[in-house]
Amino acid sequence: MLTTSARLLRLLAQLQVPGDHTGRSLAAELSVSVRTLRNDVATLRELGYPVEASPGVAGGYRLGSGSRLPPLLLDDEEAMAVTLGLILAASHGLSDTADSSMRAFSKVVALLPSRLRPRLEALAGATSNAPLGRPTVAMDALPPMAAAIHAREQLRFSYQDASGNETHREVEPYRLVLRGARWYLLGWDLGRDDWRTFRVDRLRVKVPNGRRFRPRPDPEGGFEDFVVRALDTAPWQRRYRVRLLASADVIRERAPASIEVEPDGDDSCVVTVGSDDAAMVAKYLAWWDAPFEVLDSPELLTEVRLLAQRYVDASRRS
Repeated sequence: MLTTSARLLRLLAQLQVPGDHTGRSLAAELSVSVRTLRNDVATLRELGYPVEASPGVAGGYRLGSGSRLPPLLLDDEEAMAVTLGLILAASHGLSDTADSSMRAFSKVVALLPSRLRPRLEALAGATSNAPLGRPTVAMDALPPMAAAIHAREQLRFSYQDASGNETHREVEPYRLVLRGARWYLLGWDLGRDDWRTFRVDRLRVKVPNGRRFRPRPDPEGGFEDFVVRALDTAPWQRRYRVRLLASADVIRERAPASIEVEPDGDDSCVVTVGSDDAAMVAKYLAWWDAPFEVLDSPELLTEVRLLAQRYVDASRRS
């Protein structure tokens, strides 16, 4: 049998799970009678925890909002998930979370049972965040956008595209999406009358927000799928055509949506790759593991020759 204090903590942990909990299910979880459960609920109320009760077959108990913050009770798996998330927080496109995440990690570890502490300390000591090598956003840049999404208020901001051109936008915001360690804002662009994605590190929000708006139907496939498709099919400054000595079906299985694949006979195909960097395309072509021919880009052919010579020189030196 659990002591009264231990049982009260277990009851609090159960009530923190969203939704109504029947008296019978809570009593069974705690291995007590329904009468004892009622007494425990009364005790929690005396201690200042707002335990609400709703009558009827579909009713039960729930923990309401109040001035007293209940203790956070985690099982072993939840504790591992929380602490691992704190360790990895700095790698998620935010520029100022590393120090605060590790401070929070230290506080959580200090409160953990002794059986978990060595495992998590070892994990923290063996884990590090590699520099992203790309722009990140400050943590305080996200809450104003999230608040506008929640309140259904238009956002006004200046936006700088990849070429450095700055435009002023009025957008109905719907989602903040993290992809590839970059944050994107998805919204309905009032000036373009269409869905658009914006890199958060390239925009500057103006205050106050615009007027409230009525939600539109979700884009086809949902918000996250729209962002993925928009990024995979983004317009590039240059497009390169290459013939691969492999069937179109084989290449399509390996290629993302942004690459066009056209059959060229049974055992070859022509791919069109978009990129702002010919050197990156030259490296990317080797990933398909097939002989190829550059069709219409002297710039790409030069990069392929440089890469080939580099490998030849390396093989000789080795």
